[in-house]
Amino acid sequence: MHPFFRWIIAVALLGAAVFWVVTIPGDVDEEALAGLEGDPTRGEGLFWAAGCANCHAAPGAEGEAKLVLAGGQKFPSPFGTFLAPNISPSEQGIGGWSLPDLARAMVKGVGREGEHLYPAFPYNSYDMAEMQDVADIHAYLQTLPPDATPSQPHEVGFPFNIRRSLGGWKMLFMREGWQVEDDLTDEQLRGRYLVEVMGHCGECHTPRNALGGWTSDWLAGAPAPDGKGRIPNITPGGLDWSEGDIAEYLKSGFTPEFDTAGGEMAVVVESTAMLTDEDRAAIAAYLKAVPPVEN
Repeated sequence: MHPFFRWIIAVALLGAAVFWVVTIPGDVDEEALAGLEGDPTRGEGLFWAAGCANCHAAPGAEGEAKLVLAGGQKFPSPFGTFLAPNISPSEQGIGGWSLPDLARAMVKGVGREGEHLYPAFPYNSYDMAEMQDVADIHAYLQTLPPDATPSQPHEVGFPFNIRRSLGGWKMLFMREGWQVEDDLTDEQLRGRYLVEVMGHCGECHTPRNALGGWTSDWLAGAPAPDGKGRIPNITPGGLDWSEGDIAEYLKSGFTPEFDTAGGEMAVVVESTAMLTDEDRAAIAAYLKAVPPVEN
């Protein structure tokens, strides 16, 4: 064989080896979970803060039916259509999942079989969740009604169906640290945790690059993933509501102009309405402290 081709093969093998290493799925520190006992009562509040039912309830579910987390909702994107899985406490859902299993999925984006999960599941926000909070959510999920509906496969084509490549996406785009590092009050710190982590507001309100990673314009608004319309800028540069206006909107869905939340935001308000007044006020206080982006 000609030396040139040997060199090409050697480089290709080296590249494949590097790719395999850097895309190894991450794991949680199980020592950080040792001895944690989940509180389902506290977990209920976190469940609503995280908006779990917004995605994982069956399409069209309302009222108590939203607590049956059978999955099946479709989420179109430029990369394909993602279908929310069953996360009810059944064999078809996560009934057999341990706390480390759930923590691994939420903060590392890794499934029970060690596979990378698509970032349509907002682990890029949940990655900074406190482990006690994960334990409390896990405990609450086990109290919900089981459902035997099988999870449906995502409708994603080549090359996005290569799960291993998601390890490269994580290496490029998984965030490090908080989006807002300024000196914040205790109320604003609580709001930051609710917005940046549990509420994962940046997943919709922050623009993305061609590969689906966040840009630096935190909460500055973005095209809707399904290509229909635009998600608004909620920094002070785009939203001039008072803290009281924001808190009221998250509770009732009414804007200061007496309009009402529509589209996907109407579903979000169904969850934020379940929060305490203090938590909604904290979210509002944090949003007013976010650096403004004018657009």
